[in-house]
Amino acid sequence: MDSKKLKKLSPGLRRLIEPDQRKSTGTLSESLKKTGAPISRYAENTLKHINGGATMQAALWLKQHLDNGGKLVVTLAGALSSFEVGVMLAELIRKNKVHLVSATGANHEESYYRYVAHSHYANIPRYTELTPEQEAELRDAGLRRITDTFLPEDESVRIMEPHLLKMWQTAQKKGERYFPHEYFRRLFAEKLIKPDKQANPHDCWTYAAFEKNIPIVVPGFEDSTMGNIFASYTYQGALKKKGDIVLDGNIMKTGLEYFHLMYDWYNKESAKHPIAFLQLGGGISADFPICVVPSIKHDLKHHNVRDWAGFIEIGSSPMSYGSYSGAGGKEKITWDKLSTKSYYQIIQSDVTLAFPWIAAVLLGL
Repeated sequence: MDSKKLKKLSPGLRRLIEPDQRKSTGTLSESLKKTGAPISRYAENTLKHINGGATMQAALWLKQHLDNGGKLVVTLAGALSSFEVGVMLAELIRKNKVHLVSATGANHEESYYRYVAHSHYANIPRYTELTPEQEAELRDAGLRRITDTFLPEDESVRIMEPHLLKMWQTAQKKGERYFPHEYFRRLFAEKLIKPDKQANPHDCWTYAAFEKNIPIVVPGFEDSTMGNIFASYTYQGALKKKGDIVLDGNIMKTGLEYFHLMYDWYNKESAKHPIAFLQLGGGISADFPICVVPSIKHDLKHHNVRDWAGFIEIGSSPMSYGSYSGAGGKEKITWDKLSTKSYYQIIQSDVTLAFPWIAAVLLGL
């Protein structure tokens, strides 16, 4: 870019402009043969503009952050576990690139469902063409559709429910209380479930988290299939039938206690490490943990807390009408969730498209 033109701009505007000084030689295929990380090199050579460029910038920033001793929180929204996000996330966990996961109750349990029932899943790519009558057919066959993917309830939910119910009943007898993810984690620890014949255990992010013993936060557990089931066991209202199982809801630790876990984890880890935030989709799985910083500052009145080092969001929600999922990084500064020095990047894209590129860069592929 002509330096004379740059000089005509205000200093603030000049800082936003990055002269394109990248130079490549030879063919793309030739350049890939010369590197031990062909996927990352391909991304660098092709993801240069718009959301592709934002994805690559975010990936390179995260790589530098982790290489410099930073830590990373990843949040999961939507049905990413049913869409096999574990293929990438589990490997990142194993390679010590992820240090805490916040997931909706659905994403958390669906990681387990893929583990026990993978061969019973099916896809329907032309899902937009289904009629209401065809949707009812799927319902009656026990095929629960999540966009283009069917969740086989009988082979997943109903296989795990008896094991969890027994844990809940035992906890009630002993007067014990656990987090939702702790009950689920015992399914692995006590070998109560085994991988489906076609499942690859290495693709299960909750299994990787169990092996590494990294914290999992599940805000809004009730908003999930197993959460609904637990609610039905603890319900004692007019709809309850005589002789039905009744559980004490206090055996399940709550969202308040998950937030306490976040207080302690963030305070301890941020004392030695800057912590970045990678939000995959929107909603409670992200807004819940990101609030830990302003809450420590303003509610617990500890003003020396380290800010989030960086915030990266991949999502398709537009910035409108107070939508949290579409709120940009700048808006988070006003809530003291980020500082003016925090890195932030919004990638307006489908997580299933953008996240694999970021994972590949972080894994050095």
